Amino acid sequence: MMRLSREKIVRLSHQITDVLVSSDEVDFIDDRDTIRQQTVQILTAMLKDEEKIELEVRKRITSQKKEILEGSEEWDVLHKKYYQEELRRVGIGTALDDRHRS
Repeated sequence: MMRLSREKIVRLSHQITDVLVSSDEVDFIDDRDTIRQQTVQILTAMLKDEEKIELEVRKRITSQKKEILEGSEEWDVLHKKYYQEELRRVGIGTALDDRHRS
């Protein structure tokens, strides 16, 4: 699991804001810094949600009757399956699934 430092999140927020500012298809209704701060909040919340999902997936795998070693093919298959289930449970997987079907 990769964690981003506050500094990296802020740097990303600047890059995202720069892309939005340079787009002719985006009109800001707030000032640039307000948008950037909101981006930081959104990224931080998303990373916290991802961390919770990862912990739940690991908990489900380790609660199996049989010991499953991390890094094994079985671990990877279960991790992917449970991760997708958790994304769908929180309403993210459905949107991603729909995008992949298009």
